[in-house]
Amino acid sequence: MPVRLGTNPIAWSNDDLRSLGGDTPLDTCLTEARLAGFEGIELGHKFPREPAALSDTLARHGLALVSGWYSTELLRRSVAEERLAIADHLRLLKALGCQVLICAETSNAIHGDRGVPLTRRPRLDDADWAPFGRRLNELGEAVADEGLRLAYHHHMGTVVESGADIRRLMDATGPALGLLLDTGHATFGGVDPLTLARDYRERIVHVHCKDVRPAVMAEARRQDWSFLDSVVAGVFTVPGDGTVDFASVLGALPGYDGWLVVEAEQDPAKAEPLAYASMGHRNLAAYARQAGLL
Repeated sequence: MPVRLGTNPIAWSNDDLRSLGGDTPLDTCLTEARLAGFEGIELGHKFPREPAALSDTLARHGLALVSGWYSTELLRRSVAEERLAIADHLRLLKALGCQVLICAETSNAIHGDRGVPLTRRPRLDDADWAPFGRRLNELGEAVADEGLRLAYHHHMGTVVESGADIRRLMDATGPALGLLLDTGHATFGGVDPLTLARDYRERIVHVHCKDVRPAVMAEARRQDWSFLDSVVAGVFTVPGDGTVDFASVLGALPGYDGWLVVEAEQDPAKAEPLAYASMGHRNLAAYARQAGLL
């Protein structure tokens, strides 16, 4: 099966900094996502969370639900507690026919705090990785019992940010935990996404395609900006508008048959969402065809 191209509403309305696109109606986002050519979209904070209402809303725009982010707190609570907390989200994704559930550990994350620079992001001690991995494995097995794959999202400002963090995560977990490859977060975090694609091809179950503006990234590192200040300044953009070698990254994913999702958060007042969504779809489709995925 060929891959499918999806997007994320974060280009229209930001989840972590809700003043960005806060006045943009959900209907505008869905209409423009379909106009740009996308087949599906991930969840955002403006979406209905009741299955029938969400299904009807998406159907009116000819869109499928791709997946949705869930914030785990496995460093603070047990797997049993996490399973109770995730139940409604899992039920919603299952009802809408999703194949993956996106998660990231956020119990001590700083990516949503504009006042905290990225150098102060949390890190795990060596002794913490094994128990963290065991809990993620257990949660992944519970999600698999419901017919979905748990896809871990490495993310700036969290305990899994760098290439070394991703290696520790993969070593501490097994096949019950899939990896979400995010090209933008990998690049910003200092690891080549091509390396991740090659090293973890069998674990990659979901792909977020965002590009990085190198000059903004360099300035963010030099001045030690927060994650959100980096976003507002334009560190991320859509595929083909930055420095990521998408042709090579996608070419290192032979047989991948999931979603490729343009998830490129920007300030919509500076980066008009429909224009950038259309550019992202056009460029990503070309890269996917070049890689033999479309």
